[in-house]
Amino acid sequence: MANADSDAGVRLDKWLWAARFFKTRRLATEAIKGGKVDVDGVRAKPAREVRVGQEIHVTKGAYVFEVTVEALSDKRGPATQARALYTESEESVRRRERVRTEQRAAAAALPQVHHRPDRRDRRRLAAFKRGQGG
Repeated sequence: MANADSDAGVRLDKWLWAARFFKTRRLATEAIKGGKVDVDGVRAKPAREVRVGQEIHVTKGAYVFEVTVEALSDKRGPATQARALYTESEESVRRRERVRTEQRAAAAALPQVHHRPDRRDRRRLAAFKRGQGG
């Protein structure tokens, strides 16, 4: 952890990048500017200082992470170090798991096409669309 002082802070975009929420600082900055990141319930700017104990809400697609800052770092390290920078609330973990299972169920319900239709498949599909059955 680069910054150990409790009164010192780290830029929000750097912290999100170091905590591995985003692959690059640019993606972190774009998410912050797009309103996908809140600090203590308030929309933040990329240069905002993050301090230990603050709550951060990060929205990535369908997933919402609610985390509390436990340590500060402006350097990106291994995933184990990044995981030590924050603690995620139990409700956040449950909500993400529920979204993940819903997405898997929705994907399983859709037909999986493994190849392009050949001539016979195209003819059957055309006949079906015309209402002639199959």
